[in-house]
Amino acid sequence: MSVDKIYKPPKQSVFKKIKRWFFTSVRLSNSPAVKLYAGFGNNAHCFIYGHALAVSPLGRKKYRKNFLYNSLALLRLFMIKPIAGAQVQMQWDGRMYTAISEPDGFFKFEWQPDKLLLPGSYTVQADLIQKKSGHISASCKALLTIPSVNQYTFISDIDDTFLISHSGNLRKRLFVLLTENAHSRKPFDGVVRHYQLLNNGGRNEHNPFFYVSSSEWNLYGYIKEFSGRNKLPDGVYLLNQIKKFEQVFKTGQNNHSTKFMRIVRILEAYPEQKFILLGDDSQEDPNIYASIVTHFKEKIFCVYIRAVKKIPKPEVQKKLKEIEDMGTLCCYFNHSEDAILHSKKIGLINAG
Repeated sequence: MSVDKIYKPPKQSVFKKIKRWFFTSVRLSNSPAVKLYAGFGNNAHCFIYGHALAVSPLGRKKYRKNFLYNSLALLRLFMIKPIAGAQVQMQWDGRMYTAISEPDGFFKFEWQPDKLLLPGSYTVQADLIQKKSGHISASCKALLTIPSVNQYTFISDIDDTFLISHSGNLRKRLFVLLTENAHSRKPFDGVVRHYQLLNNGGRNEHNPFFYVSSSEWNLYGYIKEFSGRNKLPDGVYLLNQIKKFEQVFKTGQNNHSTKFMRIVRILEAYPEQKFILLGDDSQEDPNIYASIVTHFKEKIFCVYIRAVKKIPKPEVQKKLKEIEDMGTLCCYFNHSEDAILHSKKIGLINAG
């Protein structure tokens, strides 16, 4: 490339320097950014999602047991400004793909590779393109996972399934989000062991995990940090529509119908695999999973529902009876040790 074609950003005015200093001091960036999330696919069809943002939070470096610090860090995740109509490019195997972001900054790439992909992980890079100059203003990389076939695949909810969240009570949910952080919050007792055993399954290759939640994309890094710190199986996270700051007090209160469609997308991507669904009884998981089994009963091997409170809910018991009547195994449990015993009994975990 000749020297005259190398892009050099223009010098910033004093006002812009002060503005950038202010944003940086509150751990925000006012430079264009592209967020890319872990993608998935089969050997012939791939998906990966992301957001284009004009204002976005910087990554958290320190975790303290301090109410004010944790509250500001949580609120910062919702201090965003999406870029509508942004041009995002991705190159795969010599071919260029282009996506245009939606009003909330969301974009997706869905493509069919020219050659069949072997199971494994592939690095994908997305570039945010300036409309006027055509230069790259921001880039981001993420992994695309192609799981092996003929395995069980696990689809798990997050809030109150493995992460104590109080999803059924907005006041309690907000209190936990604002006062705790990804390092101080705890999973349910025994759930990490259960998931690790399911992930291994007594086989040489790990079973794939998908995490599908009504939590917003704003919390993607937060949830990933929590999962990694607690050694939950790595997987693909499919979250709900991103929210702006003025919507922060409605976190987790999304339309749960989109969760059904996200699960369907996973099921259709792996026609040869059997699935296990894991959720809880605090919100809509029993109803959503019953609808999934109704439409895909040959693909769903088992449904696990955690009873968040000690007393099982009659309406949930009735819904799980409907699922069982369709020929799908169910386990309605209070403690993960009960779920582990059930998983051993039906062969998901090696009894040894």
